[in-house]
Amino acid sequence: MQIIDRIAQIHDDLTSWRHDIHAHPELGFEEQRTSDLVAAKLAEFGCEVYRGIGKTGVVGRLRVGDSPRAVGLRADMDALPIHEANSFDYRSRHDGRMHACGHDGHTTMLLGAARYLAETRDFDGTVNFIFQPAEEGLGGADAMVKEGVFDRFPCNAVFGMHNAPMLAVGKFAIRTGPMMAGGAFFDITVNGRGAHGARPEAGIDPVIVASHMATALQTIVSRNVRPVDTAVVSVTRFQAGDAYNVIPERAVIGGTVRAFDNETLALIERNMRRIASGLASGFGAIAEVGFRVVALPLINDAAETGFIADAAAELVGADNVDRDTALIMASEDFSYMLNCAPGAYIRIGNGDEPGGCQVHNPGYDFNDAILPLGASLFARLAERKLART
Repeated sequence: MQIIDRIAQIHDDLTSWRHDIHAHPELGFEEQRTSDLVAAKLAEFGCEVYRGIGKTGVVGRLRVGDSPRAVGLRADMDALPIHEANSFDYRSRHDGRMHACGHDGHTTMLLGAARYLAETRDFDGTVNFIFQPAEEGLGGADAMVKEGVFDRFPCNAVFGMHNAPMLAVGKFAIRTGPMMAGGAFFDITVNGRGAHGARPEAGIDPVIVASHMATALQTIVSRNVRPVDTAVVSVTRFQAGDAYNVIPERAVIGGTVRAFDNETLALIERNMRRIASGLASGFGAIAEVGFRVVALPLINDAAETGFIADAAAELVGADNVDRDTALIMASEDFSYMLNCAPGAYIRIGNGDEPGGCQVHNPGYDFNDAILPLGASLFARLAERKLART
């Protein structure tokens, strides 16, 4: 691997920053300490620092020369509501919160690139370092977009990166067009009529209605979505009642929907509302459906996909860059930024050693070995996109 020498020399600093962020995880829109750290580092490097974009979002701007060209580099900062199972010294100091998706590493890699670019200044134009809050289903990217991040910091192209467990260190993966599914969360409240558990005839049992509903929702994909279009509907929550001998007034089911185009997401929502209303009515109950899109389908621009893949190949060799990786059913709200500017999102190998685990697992940890590699790719993207003429 051809790690940029200057970045390789600060590997210990990168590791220290990452461990500090990991030990102090913050949930979406609560990343005050993390954004303080990011803003302080960017100011130390000599960047212009802007805060409060999307509540806790931070943008660092670095301008060199007089070219009007600009590139955006984005990292996410938030943690997950998971109790960490690791025992190393830098494990989470906050029970019930954990960096289980590697956002601590993403933030650190972008800080590393910012430090290098501020020191070398070997480009002509503007680099916008975008540190986004609340990626984990709370709409942080959408919030930054709605608050005008690309109006204030226009970008000719924008790039993001995510670690990939089970992909070897030194490898990258990407694809042109749809790469990650759009995602939505849903909640369906079934309102019945409470009664004694021994006298069900006196009530309308929302547990029975919701149980039928959980099964019926599975027919949306199998009978309404075209077989050639990939989609998933998963019921992941079921809440009802507090006592053994009481039929409750209501039951709530919730879950997630994934699809690779907005039309399929809309089709699933329409059919979900139809099924919920019809089933509830048939049992004499009433259903209320809440459906919210939390991420658009992530679609990589063809030209920018080739650009970032070529930059990665310069670092690790063409054979170590998969340019046609498999579709990913998980979602990523960087899609909102790609909806505003052409760009691409790439996966960086976090290691494929036996015993490793996927993200969102209480035993997960970001691999410090890849910090210089990710920082080098971010830096190369800026230098290549804003190359002196």
